[in-house]
Amino acid sequence: MLKMIFLMGFGKEIYIEQPLGFVAQGECSGLVCRLRKSLYGLKQSPTAWFGKFSSVVQQFGMTHSETDHSVFYRHSRAKSIYLVIYVDDIILTGSDNHGISPLSD
Repeated sequence: MLKMIFLMGFGKEIYIEQPLGFVAQGECSGLVCRLRKSLYGLKQSPTAWFGKFSSVVQQFGMTHSETDHSVFYRHSRAKSIYLVIYVDDIILTGSDNHGISPLSD
């Protein structure tokens, strides 16, 4: 689901300059276009995706590590769950199988 959000966007308004050759004759140059569907390929794509991913993971009770930006964790009694993001890989591990199940669906 989050991969689709990354490719299709999720409600954040993004404006770009008109592509070269896009200006119609008689129209003003220097106008901008509002993207409606895609964030893929823009400089702000990874930051926007990570912000959305972070908020969704935290809704599952995960805590964002203060020492490593790519690590989320949840501790309860003697059980732990760790979620680590590295480039385009997500590692989900821990001793709480019951707690991991909703995150891996």
